[in-house]
Amino acid sequence: MSARPMLAVEHLCLSIGGARIIDDVTFAVAPGEMLGVIGPNGAGKTTLFNLISGLLAPSTGTVFLNGRDVTAEPIHKRARAGLGRTFQTSSLFTGLTATENVRLAAQAKLGAATSVIRFPRRTDVATTIANDRLAEVGLSHHAKTIAGVLSHGDKRKLEIAMLLATDPRVILLDEPMAGVASGDVHGLTDVIRQVHASGRTVLLVEHHMEVVLGLVDRVAVMHHGELLACDTPTVVMADPAVQAAYLGAPL
Repeated sequence: MSARPMLAVEHLCLSIGGARIIDDVTFAVAPGEMLGVIGPNGAGKTTLFNLISGLLAPSTGTVFLNGRDVTAEPIHKRARAGLGRTFQTSSLFTGLTATENVRLAAQAKLGAATSVIRFPRRTDVATTIANDRLAEVGLSHHAKTIAGVLSHGDKRKLEIAMLLATDPRVILLDEPMAGVASGDVHGLTDVIRQVHASGRTVLLVEHHMEVVLGLVDRVAVMHHGELLACDTPTVVMADPAVQAAYLGAPL
């Protein structure tokens, strides 16, 4: 582990109406590492991502991004600091082309107006970024395709391209395989692998265990809002407590 983690949470807690949703979670992610976050339904995985990304404020605890305390910072400031996130549900502009979707994300990062009424020059910076990011996720052939007619797998790739257009250093992928046809899983897995190989730090929530175990450096297991284990896939999957959590046996 690096002396300065790219992302760290310390004693993170969230209580709502007296119920402890996230309970004293602490872990750190090294620069360039991919961490898988797994656990049964209701374990607190997406809530953890909401706390890290700023969508929710923790009751107690701290979130660090590259050594900087961002716990009190809003979503847009965390994004400017290099934190990006996708969600379980699609967040595309379905009436625009793939290029237009990614160009808008690039314009937002560049601080330019996000108008699609003005037709950009083919050589403007945002369009160049859009073309590069579409190529990175293997969607160059769909550059002029309306986003709403893409397959679900290609929509997920487009969302990742939009995220990459904002140049994040840390990427949170929340169930990227959700709703994706089995035939598209392999291609999307390859895209995630390439994103990680580019040097970005990735946190991945995913229910497809074969996908997680084939991608990540370490696995963090959530159970009833607690961090049950955090180690290499081999060590974690051999842990009796982790096996019990998934099989439903008493812990």
